[in-house]
Amino acid sequence: MQLIKVLALPAAGLAGWAAQNAFQKKHAILRNFPVLGNARFALETIGPELRQYIVSANNEERPFTRDQRSWIYASAKQQNTYFGFGTDNNVEFDEGWLVVKHRTFASEAPPTSHGHGDDPAMIPSAKILGGPRGRRHAFRPASIVNVSAMSYGSLSGAAIRALNKGVAMAGAMHNTGEGGLSEHHRQGGDLILQVGTGYFGCRDEQGRLSIPKLVELTADAPVRAIEIKLSQGAKPGLGGMLPGEKVTEEIAAIRGVPVGEDVASPSRHTAFHDVDSMLDVVEEIAEATGLPVGIKSAVGEMGFWEELAELMQDRTRGVDFITIDGGEGGTGAAPLLFADHVALPFRLGFARVYSTFARAGLADEITFIGAGKLGLPANGIVAMALGADMIYVAREAMMAVGCIQAQKCHADSCPTGVATQNPWLERGLDVPSKAVRCGNYLRALRAQLLRLSEAVGVAHPGLVTTDDLELMWGTREGRSIREVYGYEPDWGYVHGQAREQIVDIMHQLVAPDPLDHTQADEPSTAGRQPSTVAH
Repeated sequence: MQLIKVLALPAAGLAGWAAQNAFQKKHAILRNFPVLGNARFALETIGPELRQYIVSANNEERPFTRDQRSWIYASAKQQNTYFGFGTDNNVEFDEGWLVVKHRTFASEAPPTSHGHGDDPAMIPSAKILGGPRGRRHAFRPASIVNVSAMSYGSLSGAAIRALNKGVAMAGAMHNTGEGGLSEHHRQGGDLILQVGTGYFGCRDEQGRLSIPKLVELTADAPVRAIEIKLSQGAKPGLGGMLPGEKVTEEIAAIRGVPVGEDVASPSRHTAFHDVDSMLDVVEEIAEATGLPVGIKSAVGEMGFWEELAELMQDRTRGVDFITIDGGEGGTGAAPLLFADHVALPFRLGFARVYSTFARAGLADEITFIGAGKLGLPANGIVAMALGADMIYVAREAMMAVGCIQAQKCHADSCPTGVATQNPWLERGLDVPSKAVRCGNYLRALRAQLLRLSEAVGVAHPGLVTTDDLELMWGTREGRSIREVYGYEPDWGYVHGQAREQIVDIMHQLVAPDPLDHTQADEPSTAGRQPSTVAH
């Protein structure tokens, strides 16, 4: 009896502590695992010491290293993102190490202030999306960093809501993914509607593409552009199957499919069968909706891209944007063989596609979007130098709203409620706080890209050239990105009137404070930034 009394007080304290953790909203892990979750944070606290002597170095983990994840988490929480005591990377001997060649003097440089306080660090696209082809609803995206395609179904409703609210706060855009446009996507953020092989949300009773339904869908939501997905980095050339038990009434309504029946996503489109018929569909959609229309694909054989460039030469038909996904992309669950070996990695795949259109004289008329681990500043600036006008972030955005790289996306057991449909796990993700973190991360990445632009001495990341970046071969040799990927001297950056316009826009956005030449003016408005800016 005495023992029971002795144990009663600690037990009551433990229960109260668990209850407090279960109802707090700051940490999803603690909401779902109120006692055991604290062990994770305790191990994380002493993680550097454990790894130093026992486990692994900061840069050994994959697909994202601990240093990379730490930067994303700190950016999302607006914590200190600096690292002390120099780099712990083997920069003296690693092959392929990136070096940004800063300029000592430059006539053009934005002020060093980005990322501090409430600075939105806005970076509009240098190109007007849909402008060259005269689309009725052409616009200049206000953010070169946007959230990539991740469907509701693969991610939880709470995660989708947090991402959409976050892009609204950051003035960015949110790609719906091929799973259809849900209510979770309607939280204030502008959308890029992705149309996949299943045509979810815009299909007829036979599963074929329905242009009238597509028009109705885009008119009823803040859709700014339409992206036709041909393939993706996680599973290029591979279809998918959503088991019937996962097809709830909500999923069925969103996708336009019967409740409780298996839903197949074919590996190929049925609305077109070659490049020529694909361009016909692109023009039909653009004419019906007035929106810019583009394609998304991982890169394999080059015949498709060469034929597309050839058929666009007469300027009568064409895509408004091209999204290139690297084989290292991976939010979608896929067989290991496909994840490891199908599709070129981003830098090589993008360079081959961009070069094809540059040789054809079409690169300036197309907005290029890059995807595949580009949510890290070093990777992002390489993508911009190679010719990307905008970049997508996917797993990095997932981490900003709580993902811990548990790699349980395919098992419906994501411990943080990000990539699951389990209601108990999903409840751990507090939408309001995670939305703020998503917005913080997007702004922080833009700020880092602006800082790199400043180091190079240009006003916009799109003006960084392939000669401004080198890849090192240990201490033996350094070769410019232009040499490595076979670019011509004028490839990869913005030319002519578009260059003049974006420089003028950046001057207005980052005008220095006349009283403090080290700081930029504070933004005159708080909260949501528009996802489009004046032409």
